[in-house]
Amino acid sequence: MKRLVLSFLIVVSVLFVVSCDSDDTAVLPDGFGYVHDAIPEVEYDIRYYTHDNFVGAPVDGYNAPVAILTDEALDALVNVADDLEEQGYGMIVFDGYRPQKAVDHFVRWAQDPADTLTKHKYYPDVDKADLFDLGYIAEQSSHTRGSTVDLTLTYLDTGEEVDMGSGFDFFGPISHHGTDLINEEQEANRNILKETMQRHGYLMYPYEWWHYTLDNEPYPDTYFDFDVE
Repeated sequence: MKRLVLSFLIVVSVLFVVSCDSDDTAVLPDGFGYVHDAIPEVEYDIRYYTHDNFVGAPVDGYNAPVAILTDEALDALVNVADDLEEQGYGMIVFDGYRPQKAVDHFVRWAQDPADTLTKHKYYPDVDKADLFDLGYIAEQSSHTRGSTVDLTLTYLDTGEEVDMGSGFDFFGPISHHGTDLINEEQEANRNILKETMQRHGYLMYPYEWWHYTLDNEPYPDTYFDFDVE
């Protein structure tokens, strides 16, 4: 009897593992897809799924460490990836589509002056009260329209991340395009990313070297709120 029970438990366990390992990717709205499906070699560093971000906690709506974009933005990003590969670079994606609930989370955090847990890493030289006026946080984000991506470069031969002079989501002038706070090599690295993105239809955001939005985005007036999962 004990052997029969043990065998039953083993079978149930195996079925459970198989079920968990099966394709459980969420069904996305029409017109959206996963970056890793379009670009299998992409690397992810989805900070908003973790505690390592300027909020200091997992962000509302980020239920999986993946990036989603509109089909049009994905098609353009595939061309970017091919172009970068020819130049000897890969890409790390930090963020793509962002639910409105995540933006609302950012706004609540920004309105709490007592919460400065991440100031030393993400905004050491900026007053938290000024983050809205300086353009680092807004009540609506281009990410929520689904055609904005945050990314950086890696060297294909070593896998090392390319030095851009400041980290992702660092709030300060050093993260601006055209800043004089970085050296020539760091500026050249940023220009490789910028020029490649622009060749394939993306527009840069002046205050964040990592942030690009598709010029002819398909949903310019729609702010979505489905979860990243």
